[in-house]
Amino acid sequence: MDIDCADEPILKVSKKAALRCYQNLSLSLLLCGCLKSAYEFCSRGLQAAPDDEDLNQVKDYIFNMAKRRLKVEEVDISELPDQGLVRREVYPWNDHEPDRHTKESLNFLNKQLQFVAPKCEVRSVDLPTLVESAIVPDEDGNIPTNKQLGLFARDDISPGETVLEETSVLTVNNRLKDSLCDVCSAPLPPLGEQSTVVGCPDCDDTMFCNEQCLELAQRTYHPAVCEKEVDAISKDPDPKESPNALYLLLLSRSLAMSATQEKHPLDLNEVKFIWGDFLPSASNAVPISHKAGPPPVWTLPFTFASNISTPLHILEKMDIDIFSTLASYDLWIFNTLYAKFRGTASARVDKQSGKPEVAAVHPLWCLANHDCDPNVQWEWGGRMKLWCREERVGGRKGGISKGEEILNHYCDISLPVQDRREWAEGSLGGWCMCERCRKESGEMEGWEGDDKKKSRRDEYVDGIDGNGNIARLDGHIDPLEDLEDDDFERDAKHMGGMSGSREGADVRVGGDVALARDTDGDDMSIDGDE
Repeated sequence: MDIDCADEPILKVSKKAALRCYQNLSLSLLLCGCLKSAYEFCSRGLQAAPDDEDLNQVKDYIFNMAKRRLKVEEVDISELPDQGLVRREVYPWNDHEPDRHTKESLNFLNKQLQFVAPKCEVRSVDLPTLVESAIVPDEDGNIPTNKQLGLFARDDISPGETVLEETSVLTVNNRLKDSLCDVCSAPLPPLGEQSTVVGCPDCDDTMFCNEQCLELAQRTYHPAVCEKEVDAISKDPDPKESPNALYLLLLSRSLAMSATQEKHPLDLNEVKFIWGDFLPSASNAVPISHKAGPPPVWTLPFTFASNISTPLHILEKMDIDIFSTLASYDLWIFNTLYAKFRGTASARVDKQSGKPEVAAVHPLWCLANHDCDPNVQWEWGGRMKLWCREERVGGRKGGISKGEEILNHYCDISLPVQDRREWAEGSLGGWCMCERCRKESGEMEGWEGDDKKKSRRDEYVDGIDGNGNIARLDGHIDPLEDLEDDDFERDAKHMGGMSGSREGADVRVGGDVALARDTDGDDMSIDGDE
């Protein structure tokens, strides 16, 4: 290659810059636990600079960590884990996160709530601060709390009465060219002379339930992706990747909504007031060192593909200049959206495979906080429905009195207390400290715990348990340290809130929302605001 002498300094600088990029990417991905991606960038850097000391050192650390995580003496490169964890925080420069407890915020939410839950209102409430263990009360019996939002009854609600019905345009499915509405992901009505099914006039393969769904799509998100070849991205994924693919599709839908509505992604009504189980920046700090692993409080699942390369690819497909629009589409914005989705998204499973195929974020429904003695249950099929339980735990009669908090549940409440806490940790961010859990674990004075009850967690297998009753999202986030926990414990603690319900095939994936009963046996929940 002929190089002009004047270009040599530029070429020299570009080579140094490329090498520095490989060093930074491989080391950062190593610290996040994304070993396969770290190895790929490290190898590319070593091809350009085989003797680079930093890259060779990173390569050694990648294999050392892989040996500990995989518990092997020799590492097969194809088996390197690539699922890691990153900080889950409100970034110091994020000026889009509202104070959810101001009068203005509460008034806005309550105005929205009038249309979907006329007997409810949003209030601030003090909830236990959750960690990965039981919280020891102080000498007065109090446990640490933090202020969050919750739903409360404005009037008495009878057993069986509907509490909330909500639809959301932030709904996606991972089925390519399937017979589902592009807006609500409900099955399309049968074709015929009286069929209400309509297609987008500009792209023939995007179908909607009816004119109302088409109009909603054109107003909120579809123009940004119409004929842009975005539809095929992350569709029909490997079953093990179904949960991550749905989160990525939710991110893609939010980017399309942002572009169409000309609004910053974090200012969208569907996500603005959602809490992402954020932790203070100080608790996320870690020494910048080859040997420094992520601290235990890093809880946001992360891969290079899902959090960086694919979102940027989607933006390019949407003809968005990722450099000139950095203020709206920077990487920290993707992480913030993922944190919110992990805490609020619900999913519906395929009845045959038991894997999630549809996911949605219902921003008002997810305001209902978790309790292992819930007073409501839910069902999702094109719209989210919440209704008062006929019967509470222990056989008590259902019903919600005026002023009482609406309590949902995000894990299988039929499990023993320790199993409930392990399953719910991903969605709640720590061990549940509701009254029932504290009583059953013997943490409340005068109550004998049930820790000696037989655990049923060994019954679980990928997809469905031995009785065919439970749906469980496949795939998990490997721990970043050399844990002695078995695979089940690793799954329950690190898969970001995914769990199953013995009451049906419901699963919840992440923050304020828990598992509730599914009357038609095809719903799951992917993460809400506790």
